[in-house]
Amino acid sequence: MAEAHQAVAFQFTVTPDGIDLQLSREVLKHIYLSGVTSWKKRAIRFKNGVLTGVYPASPSSWLIVVIAIMSTMYARIDPSMGMIDRIKTSLPVSEFMTVQTQTVLSAILFATGLWLSFIFLLRYILKALLSYHGWIFESHGKMSFSTKVWLSLVKLLSGRRPLLYSFQASLPHLPVPSIDDTINRYLESVRPLLDDEQYKQMESVANDFKKDPAPKLQKHLKLKSWWATNYVSDWWEEYIYLRGRDPIMVNSNFYTMDLLYVIPTHRQASRAANIVHAMLQYRRKLERGELTPLRALGIVPMCSFQYERMFNTTRIPGIETGNDIFPIFSALYTTYSFMYFNEGVNRASLEAIETAAFFLTLDDETHGYDPENIRSLDLYAKSLLHGKCYDRWFDKSFTLIVYKNGKIGVNTEHSWADSPIIGHMWEYVLATDCFHLGYTAEGHCKGDINKSLAPPTRLQWDIPKACQVIIEGSYMIAKGIADDVDFHGCLFNEFGKSLIKKCRTSPDAFIQLALQLAHYRDKGEFCLTYESSMTRMFREGRTETVRSCTCESTAFVKAMEDERTTVRQRLALFKKAADKHQNMYRLAMTGAGIDRHLFCLYIVSKVMDIDSPFLKQVLSEPWRLSTSQTPQQQLNLIDIQKFPKYVGAGGGFGPVADDGYGVSYIIVGEDLITFHISSKFSSPETVGQFQTFFFVKT
Repeated sequence: MAEAHQAVAFQFTVTPDGIDLQLSREVLKHIYLSGVTSWKKRAIRFKNGVLTGVYPASPSSWLIVVIAIMSTMYARIDPSMGMIDRIKTSLPVSEFMTVQTQTVLSAILFATGLWLSFIFLLRYILKALLSYHGWIFESHGKMSFSTKVWLSLVKLLSGRRPLLYSFQASLPHLPVPSIDDTINRYLESVRPLLDDEQYKQMESVANDFKKDPAPKLQKHLKLKSWWATNYVSDWWEEYIYLRGRDPIMVNSNFYTMDLLYVIPTHRQASRAANIVHAMLQYRRKLERGELTPLRALGIVPMCSFQYERMFNTTRIPGIETGNDIFPIFSALYTTYSFMYFNEGVNRASLEAIETAAFFLTLDDETHGYDPENIRSLDLYAKSLLHGKCYDRWFDKSFTLIVYKNGKIGVNTEHSWADSPIIGHMWEYVLATDCFHLGYTAEGHCKGDINKSLAPPTRLQWDIPKACQVIIEGSYMIAKGIADDVDFHGCLFNEFGKSLIKKCRTSPDAFIQLALQLAHYRDKGEFCLTYESSMTRMFREGRTETVRSCTCESTAFVKAMEDERTTVRQRLALFKKAADKHQNMYRLAMTGAGIDRHLFCLYIVSKVMDIDSPFLKQVLSEPWRLSTSQTPQQQLNLIDIQKFPKYVGAGGGFGPVADDGYGVSYIIVGEDLITFHISSKFSSPETVGQFQTFFFVKT
């Protein structure tokens, strides 16, 4: 191939006079420039690593401390109270180490130790300040004097220009709730779902657990919380994601859509080029730690550890599992065995994919929101979630999908991060694509073509017939799963966040209560409801569950269905239910949730071989209504007041329970809420129920 010859840096021929070595200057130039670029990256990473390592101080502050100590010595003042002299006596005397050199070096060593102690003290104080969460429970628009003082201190100690990982060492650890609090909150959460007899039985089982073995399990869990960075996250990743035997397509991976109304260009190749370019820009900032950390109120930092595995990461299937190995995973592992260990060419191709920054699919279909086609969002969602089952690399950290008409989307593997993390990158990419890179009038990328870039290389595969049979079987299983997924996208624009806030209500609480009412009108009963909340105010925090079906919400729903109740009574019950929901959400965010604590107690019980009927019951309860809010405007790069058409469509996920619903929603601007609803055709409980489920007047 001509491309291969151009890539060779040198050629040689054997002559009677010896070997004639011919070097290509052009290729050597590129090698040299690549080396320079590599060393520049290392230098920048080293610099930013130092800046992060000494935060909230700065390297220049070390020089200030050294100068201050040296100045006091010349003034014949000893601020070290004799420590400099002790250091001096321990240093050897030689012709290269005079007495004066000893004195200067001792002062520098003391100043460095003092400076490091100061850094640790600042971090300890900042960590103590960030452990205070009283501010989150205060009424919206009202702030106590103590909270104002607290915010001022946090702002003072946070420095001027923190990097992405600057706050990591200062974030508090996730606290372990007390057994009593968790049990009481759990019993409160299941009360509206159980009749009196069932509740008494659950109460008895819970109280037995509280006596034994809960104290023993709690003791070990607290020991882990003191030792580990986060007592939940590593077990959550391992047992919920990595050890799960269900196929991750549909059951775990989630998707994110493009801008709702805008397609910057209809040229697939141009859109792909700009998006890839923007992603690599983001990756460069991420590798250097130059992204600004996300902060609540613009001051309180969120944990950034999930960003570390965004690029060049792949989930590798394995055989470490329970007793029930799902067929598709067994087949996948067998496939990998054939392809990876027996064939060198397959090993090279797999390694190229697994080590790549991300996976790109140039899809031959056309998708996107079409106001004239009520099913357009539904088909768009299904395509992003599972595609044709063979045109997405579901194990990759994320797959970028670019459609024939220029529309795009992302399919994300869930184990490495949660939706706000990929959403952060997605917001940066869309803003960069539309407002910085842009396109020509004909829809092409701007700028000149870089002809020195290496051409793409086709990956080679050598797949034996036995392996092809296994792959075909896996495909049929995957196709069955994909075909079973039902989706519906709904754009609700009768009102939005603006009106809800005018009613002095949390938009999230309002939507959750509307979902409870819709589900009750659909099923005639209540169900255990999951809402995802984040715990990123703690180091390596991920998520916690908010149990949205409460005694207060069910009372409101029943009042809405009872014609005898007045509007005033309904409003009173609504406010009470909304306040309850908001309080539970705040408790979950501040480490006082229910489900992660019970999950970890269950893991400890399994490790200790302790049988707990209570924990078995809790962990086996199905979430028939699983909900999540997609965050937007984390970076505020797109002014949606100025550019109202440049709003995201959000994203979604598959149903968690076979007979339940998955509902993802995004509050867009002031007057739009987008819903992504999923279920399974195979369930008689949900098939064809989208109209009755969602289109209700509350």
